[in-house]
Amino acid sequence: MPTELLFRDDAYLTETPATVVAINERGGIELDRTVFYATGGGQPGDAGVLVRSDGSEIAIGTAIYNPEDKSRILHVPLEGQAAPAIGESVIAKLDWERRLKRMRIHTALHLLSVVLPYPVTGGAIGDGDGRLDFDIPEGGLDKADLTGKLGALVAKNAAITERWITDEELDANPGLVKTMSVKPPRGSGRVRLVSIEGIDLQPCGGTHVRNTSEIGAVVVTDVEKKGKQNRRVRIALA
Repeated sequence: MPTELLFRDDAYLTETPATVVAINERGGIELDRTVFYATGGGQPGDAGVLVRSDGSEIAIGTAIYNPEDKSRILHVPLEGQAAPAIGESVIAKLDWERRLKRMRIHTALHLLSVVLPYPVTGGAIGDGDGRLDFDIPEGGLDKADLTGKLGALVAKNAAITERWITDEELDANPGLVKTMSVKPPRGSGRVRLVSIEGIDLQPCGGTHVRNTSEIGAVVVTDVEKKGKQNRRVRIALA
């Protein structure tokens, strides 16, 4: 059975009751449902705990998709953790502070792709910082100028929503895809679009805040030349 991905419908859900349905040979714990985002699209997997019925906790270091079945998520415990039993009931609980920083940065990176409307060749999301790599033929990018433009978009208080389209609809609108290296998550016959009202629309499977105002102050910390036509732009929460 596929894991029920609760973060897809509500990125603000911090915990959920769940049942252990499998444990793989490396100790990865599969639940029937989860609030843990699994590593993908430049966003790291969530950390947190599984709270057992006796109140004890299993510390989870990250979450990944099962390499043998990408519809299922494995919760990877830190070393030395006790293993739960299959069929056991637990509460899956996020490290919410870490997740929220990633949501704010991820949303800010969408805005950065509007400030710099060039093909995106790579990216990464950290805990309060992140980067995008752009295919830009010329340099001359000014950090203060980019920071100002980012701040102006954050200040628009734009609502952020998600909706689904079919693979065929995406194929008919290739301009929606900005990333050259990371392709939208496919396989289910539909693709999730993230809309920043009046600003941006692109396919993305990650987690985002509900309004640009929740990003807060963000600054461009560095612009690096990573090749003849590649510029790496780093941002951080101020």
